[in-house]
Amino acid sequence: MDFNGQYTHQMDEKGRLSLPSAFRREAEAFVLLQWEKPYLTLFPMSEWTSIQAELRTLRKSNPAAANYVRRISAGAHTVAPDKQGRILIPARLQADAELDGEVLLVGVIDRVELWNPGHFDAAVAEAAPDEDTAQFTHRIFG
Repeated sequence: MDFNGQYTHQMDEKGRLSLPSAFRREAEAFVLLQWEKPYLTLFPMSEWTSIQAELRTLRKSNPAAANYVRRISAGAHTVAPDKQGRILIPARLQADAELDGEVLLVGVIDRVELWNPGHFDAAVAEAAPDEDTAQFTHRIFG
């Protein structure tokens, strides 16, 4: 998968959001959920299959994780772009991520994050560069 870049799109009154064509080319179907606040994550089906295997292993190896796995599975929705390239974001997920109107879609290599633009700006500003970030940057880019 190759999800990069950021795009701002308008979600309509029915909760439909157009996916950038670059993202639609990568997968025909996705799983949408909120596994971490305050944003939603759109996983291509191939990535979701790997995540499900991890969840299954976690549930079998650690009975205390059963409710965690239930919560993740219950909140996961399969979505596929319609003929206009739009996906439907369920009302519950819209509310959980405070999405209304403008939505920022951010490609993060193997997944796409859907953000309220204000929350994204705040999260990025909070993560000011520090020594650890500089170490990661040097390790990746030389």
